Amino acid sequence: MSVVNGPTADADDVIFGDVASLKSRVRSHTDPGRKPIGKDDGDTTEDSQNGDGGRGRGRPPLARVQSSRDIDIVERTRSVDQMNRALPDMEAAYHTILSSVGEEPTRQGLLKTPSRAAKALMYFTKGYQEDLQEVVSDAIFDEDCDNMVIVRDIELFSLCEHHLVPFMGKVSVGYLPNKKVLGLSKIARIVEMYSRRLQVQERLTKQIALALSEAIQPAGVAVVCEATHMCMVMRGVQKLNSKTVTSCMLGVFREDPKTREEFLTLARG
Repeated sequence: MSVVNGPTADADDVIFGDVASLKSRVRSHTDPGRKPIGKDDGDTTEDSQNGDGGRGRGRPPLARVQSSRDIDIVERTRSVDQMNRALPDMEAAYHTILSSVGEEPTRQGLLKTPSRAAKALMYFTKGYQEDLQEVVSDAIFDEDCDNMVIVRDIELFSLCEHHLVPFMGKVSVGYLPNKKVLGLSKIARIVEMYSRRLQVQERLTKQIALALSEAIQPAGVAVVCEATHMCMVMRGVQKLNSKTVTSCMLGVFREDPKTREEFLTLARG
């Protein structure tokens, strides 16, 4: 069993196999009615006949999600060029916001604030410029390993999509390999990619789990996220010590209580 506190050194960048096939598998989780690429209405396989949804014998079932729009784990939504072209509009919007709250945008301390704020928001949401294939790249390795792997206490910073204020905390990610392992730093990069978007913690937790499942098809994936939300600290109920904990269990972690408990015990440290 391997337990790692935080990310380790990088192992950077080939593309996993057939991109079209990868996207088809992702969509099969988010859209149960969609057929895999290369199959038409006349195709009948043993998997579909035995009712396992085409996942294949012996592979643990994966949690289904409601919408591919909500749980998009492959597609890059905005290119770097598109984001850069949006900067002038973002700066103008921040200029308007400053005026609207009663400030004078032309005073010395605020002259460059719209530009700074626009660039900061671009960085806070840089996950929209990345996709899973790019993040994982060539860090998938064939290993005859079936011991649980856990990377715990990965720092998390994200923006609540409801109020555009931060939430921050830590994520612990575990998986049970199925002949393949993923470079440890890539697990932290997956967390970073999805956290650097406008998020809710519930969706973020599931995206991380589904992405790891798609990357290496393990026997199971477990993710636990604990965060403090500034929308509950700086405004509203103003509960300074409240924390939100979410989890997503796939495969053996969902099916086997002992495996799940082992992960939760190790994740708590």
